[in-house]
Order: sequence, then C-alpha cells, then structure tokens
Amino acid sequence: MQKKKNVTGIVYSTKPDFEYTYSNASEADTLPPQQQELRIFIEKKHRGGKTASVIKGYVGKKDDMEILAKLIKAKCGTGGSVKDGEIIIQGDFRDKILELLISNGYKAKKAGG
Repeated sequence: MQKKKNVTGIVYSTKPDFEYTYSNASEADTLPPQQQELRIFIEKKHRGGKTASVIKGYVGKKDDMEILAKLIKAKCGTGGSVKDGEIIIQGDFRDKILELLISNGYKAKKAGG
C-alpha cells in the first residue's frame, strides 16, 4: 500500500470498488549546463513595486537549482529565492546574471521587457 500523501483527487469515496489514483511525480534529472536554455526576465508586478530578476527555464532538481541561485546571489551581492521552478533575484541584475551564466556554460539570454 502506498502512502496517503501521494493520493491525488478524491479523498474519500463510498463506492466499494473505488481505486485511488497515486501520483508518482518525481523531479526531472538535472540537465548539464550546455543543454539548459535559461531566460532572464525583469519583473515588478506583484512585488510591492520592487524590481526582481527572474530566471526561468531551468530543468532539474530543486537542490541543484538552489545551488545555482546561491551562486548568483553571492556574485550579485543581493538576496533572492527559488519558487515554482524559478530563481528570483532581488534587483535588476540581468547583465551580471547573463555574464555569470554564460561563463559557467549555460545557454542564457535576456527576455521580456
């Protein structure tokens, strides 16, 4: 029997022959840097008027994404976080992030406005 926290959809059923569906979603393996295609956006909406650089398109495990985010935050000298498959860096550091990602072998480019 699988753990209850992996059950998706219906929580309880009175139907005697009901079968629960289980989610077996696992994280994708992290692609090597040269296969990553990252986009660097600048966003102000929903951030209290503050500017943030958002890196989208990373394919891989959350732990690896957090390591990359930590490297970027250290080089930019600012804060940030990893949420919903995106790396969010406080402030407009698109140029610095682009140079850093390219020097580490990632395919990256600026996107958005």
